[in-house]
Amino acid sequence: MSNIIYTYTDEAPMLATHSFLPIIQSFASAADVEIETRDISLAGRIVAVFADLLPEDQRESNALTELGQIAKSPDANIIKLPNISASVPQLKAAVAELQAAGISLPAYPEEPSTDEERDIRARYDSIKGSAVNPVLREGNSDRRAPRAVKDYARKHPHSMGTWSSDSKTDVATMSSGDFFANEKSVTLPADDVLQIRLVTADGETVLKDGLKVLAGEIIDATFMSAKALDAFLAEQVARAKSEGVLFSAHLKATMMKVSDPIIFGHVVRAVLPGVFEQYGEQLSAAGLTAENGLGGILAGIDELPADVASGVRTAIDDGFAAAPAIAMVDSDKGISNLHVPSDVIIDASMPAMIRAGGIMWNADGKPAETLAVIPDSSYAGVYKAVVDDCRINGAFDPTTMGSVPNVGLMAQKAEEYGSHDKTFHIKQTGSVEVVNQAGEVLLQHDVEAGDIWRACQTKDVPVRDWVRLAVERARLSETPAVFWLDEARAHDAELIKKVNEELPKHETDGLDIRILSPLDATKLSIERIRRGEDTISVTGNVLRDYNTDLFPILELGTSAKMLSVVPLLAGGGLFETGAGGSAPKHVQQLVDENHLRWDSLGEFMALAESLRHLSRAASNPRAAVLAEALDAATGRFLEENKSPSRKAGELDNRGSHFWLARFWAEALAAQTEDAALAERFASVSKALADGTEAIERELLDVQGQSVDLGGYYRVDSELTDGVMRPSTTLNGILASV
Repeated sequence: MSNIIYTYTDEAPMLATHSFLPIIQSFASAADVEIETRDISLAGRIVAVFADLLPEDQRESNALTELGQIAKSPDANIIKLPNISASVPQLKAAVAELQAAGISLPAYPEEPSTDEERDIRARYDSIKGSAVNPVLREGNSDRRAPRAVKDYARKHPHSMGTWSSDSKTDVATMSSGDFFANEKSVTLPADDVLQIRLVTADGETVLKDGLKVLAGEIIDATFMSAKALDAFLAEQVARAKSEGVLFSAHLKATMMKVSDPIIFGHVVRAVLPGVFEQYGEQLSAAGLTAENGLGGILAGIDELPADVASGVRTAIDDGFAAAPAIAMVDSDKGISNLHVPSDVIIDASMPAMIRAGGIMWNADGKPAETLAVIPDSSYAGVYKAVVDDCRINGAFDPTTMGSVPNVGLMAQKAEEYGSHDKTFHIKQTGSVEVVNQAGEVLLQHDVEAGDIWRACQTKDVPVRDWVRLAVERARLSETPAVFWLDEARAHDAELIKKVNEELPKHETDGLDIRILSPLDATKLSIERIRRGEDTISVTGNVLRDYNTDLFPILELGTSAKMLSVVPLLAGGGLFETGAGGSAPKHVQQLVDENHLRWDSLGEFMALAESLRHLSRAASNPRAAVLAEALDAATGRFLEENKSPSRKAGELDNRGSHFWLARFWAEALAAQTEDAALAERFASVSKALADGTEAIERELLDVQGQSVDLGGYYRVDSELTDGVMRPSTTLNGILASV
């Protein structure tokens, strides 16, 4: 029996799993393929990390740690669905839900003062942000739009907003004092053990000790000046007010889980300074901080004395009256760009704004031009280049535009996503130093209290594999490949040396491979896009995340339709199924109307690649037959437009799974490579075709009414199965496969 591990995650992808996984398991069993699951949901990770402190009957194994070890095995075959990268408000909400369900979890300590509280806080902090991806991504990323998806997008283009040549929408970023400007970098000549320390007038404080590095690894250090950030934000608040546009901040407070929530707090204070000048001490004493957003403050002020709570509300109202109009996340509910740090994630919010014609929504639910504020300038120029191009040339045309597939450096916690445990909010003015075993200072910055300092580590083996993968993709696709590296950035300058050293080791004759700054690479890519030409972007980790949302959202309408393959360094495979940024809204609609509009196309494509990989790794030819038939079914699924509708009473996620199953069975019955499989699925195909009317009726009849899932972060499995598998006809057919 061959094995594939299918991850159980959160929100809409998790709900879709309750519907789609039984289909996968039924079909895969015909090829002696077992589909296992591992729970890496936010709730599952929380319970697992406190297992030793919980009663025995509440303990759960740490599936993420187990998967991390499996990912380093040549036999790994993992299908990874989107999971919650938790902000503090999400983490607290999940903990509260689990506690209400009887799980004996400790409270989240806002200001830990004892060893026990510090241990509890460290455990919770290990779950925040991008806690899953760095563990599983033991390889670099190959992400692209499959031909069938691209063809469908051209034949059935998604809607695009209209850009005006006099649009006031713009991108603002820092010109000094940010992570880009302050970065220093060094490539280690030999194995070493490093220490990060803060030297102040009062002495030395070790921030991190025992940082093991290998020869050839790149170590970066940088910081963002709090004073420079505050001055920049004050300017942008005034600018948005003066120009009569919305103010919107775009950060990565989930993945960059230490630095960006702090920056978000600066944004909230910059827009509503009076609130914190008047009531900052009372709010802080109550554990209500700007870093958790305005929503957290509003949710907690009733715990304050009545006169203080009333004063805070008045100060907030007065602050909004004096501030520029603020972009909204949900105008109907009054949820603004400032409410929750995880509500506005740059890689989803910026492409959506560009696709809509450079507009976001104001408090009245009306479209309005906006000043998109991206404090750190490292990658802000990418978005500005696209905005400027659209202002001149208008919206992109999905029927003709080219594609920007990506080869991303992300193996072994490469680049900024690996910096969480090396990011510090500086408490005292002094000097931060990175020191080697010999006591030599490798990197040093003079910092002030309030600054955000971080280091990150990029291992040598992933970089070399990244270059290899880029050359391979350029040759296989006969497409130009551009390394998005800026020689003016310290880290990129070190990477450029490695790329130039590594490229001659590969056969590059006849290939168009260039190294350009992210700004110039963006300009080249969008020039080619408008001519219908493809260009591979070869990028680091954060820019990989940004690019694999930006370009797919413009050309396909969503990043969920991208094929994402991670060839693991040990020889296994990780197959990712797309982004989950809109998942919370999908869950709400399901609860309210029993309609799930989540599109599982990413799951279909990842499964086919997983089966194809398994057929080679486990010498299982039937798995390859399943994969080819699934690809054929997916192509037909797109051509016949069986993707979920946004409206209740129409085809939803569950209906799309039925049609995929029917097309898959028909393709298996029609194929000639494996007669036994064809015979086995002939009856399944007939049963699904004959049962179509009954199945569709059973799937549609349940819509239009609210449902109970028994939870949000941890649903009741039996209730959720009932909601997501309402067709007794389909369930019976699957049981007979």
